[in-house]
Amino acid sequence: MLLLGPSGAGKSTLLAGCAGLLGEPHRVRPDGVAEHENGGESEGELLLDGVPAARARLEDTARAGLLLQDPDAQTVLARCGDDVAFGLENHSVPREQIWPQVDAALRSVGFPYGRAHPTSRLSGGERQRLALAGVLALRPGLLLLDEPTAMLDPDGAALLRAAVRRVVADTGATVVVVEHRVADWLDDVDRVVVLAPGGGVVADGSLSDVLDRHGARLARQGVWVPRFPPTVRPRMRARVADPVLVASGLAAGRPGSPRPVVRALDLTLSAGVATCVTGPNGAGKTTLAHVLGGLVSPARGTLRATERLARGLRPEPCRWRPRELVTRVGSVFQEPQHQFVAGTVIDELTVGPRHAGRSREEARALADELLERLDLSRLARANPFTLSGGEQRRLSVATALATRPDVLVLDEPTFGQDPRTWGELVLLLVELLEDGVAVAAVTHDRALVDVLADREVVLARGGLPAHPAPRAVAS
Repeated sequence: MLLLGPSGAGKSTLLAGCAGLLGEPHRVRPDGVAEHENGGESEGELLLDGVPAARARLEDTARAGLLLQDPDAQTVLARCGDDVAFGLENHSVPREQIWPQVDAALRSVGFPYGRAHPTSRLSGGERQRLALAGVLALRPGLLLLDEPTAMLDPDGAALLRAAVRRVVADTGATVVVVEHRVADWLDDVDRVVVLAPGGGVVADGSLSDVLDRHGARLARQGVWVPRFPPTVRPRMRARVADPVLVASGLAAGRPGSPRPVVRALDLTLSAGVATCVTGPNGAGKTTLAHVLGGLVSPARGTLRATERLARGLRPEPCRWRPRELVTRVGSVFQEPQHQFVAGTVIDELTVGPRHAGRSREEARALADELLERLDLSRLARANPFTLSGGEQRRLSVATALATRPDVLVLDEPTFGQDPRTWGELVLLLVELLEDGVAVAAVTHDRALVDVLADREVVLARGGLPAHPAPRAVAS
């Protein structure tokens, strides 16, 4: 079953409920609404094999496996094999069965490392495969997948779908998928359910029936529909592009890694020019983004700012103080929650501008504008960690935009977005480019590359740039 709906419609919450993670209610109010200890509320019943899902999880009377939207939150141990074995051990699987099941699960997702590989050295996409292996090793009767391919390269996404097909064929498991890459799942889906924001079901039926009868309306409401892609206005391209960041012979490595994952890279970021960095999982795209953002020193080679960007500072961005960096280079992390520092969404958006020297009134006006454009106004007083994955992604982009940097480095900026929010994010980036901001985006989103990129740098495994893609410059 494919579960669709606009960003914030409750798709992830429903999957968590099916997995029994919302907990049993501790009190039922006179109006019939149940209150949970974690502050949540629920109505009605959610049964797994006839048993309330929360109780089924605790009693292990029915087994549901949930792949979370954020794979980092699903990694618990230091070595990859131990991480996959963790669930099996907790379910008291006999010792002699554990490692064969671990190895089979790792093979099924095309995991490229052995059991002893440190989880700290995994890319986001590799961590996603490891998390899925941990779920598949349990051989669940109900498999719940929340944006399972969002951080995967095309080959990795195909491997994941093939692994899911094998699970269904071998075990007869029920699969519920939340996914924005709808077209990739068309041959696998038996049923489509579309959720409405605020509650209720917009459509429920076979894929062909839902798309034929409701496709145009669903697209207008913010649901990804293959025949109705989002449109973005063409942008004015820079005629003269002044360099702002220049990498020469750049090598970059992950913390604790014995050798760089990116090597011998020459790259120039220029004002008003969009550079998209693509390539397979594990090629070092996120590591490169950290170096370009001035957050990590190069392992070898140099990254130097031109005077247009440095404005009197020393040329190495990694040596700049936070207050100096924030107005020059903004970064959007792959995991949005890693950059949240405030207790409310509105405060999150004013932190950067205030540290950059703007008045309280200026910071608030800018925050209100970004909230409105990114459909977050209704969440201004919410805690950032309670937002959906797509909402957190938009907030993380907004926090970087709020400081008005000269260079913007983004890691998977369109993750978890519906067509409307995807289009607004892209439009914001287009406007920044037209204002002369240099943009570097790490992405697996082919549509983003097609509409945004002036150049595409394709990294290959082993640290060297691959052959350039069309329109690419990689040296």
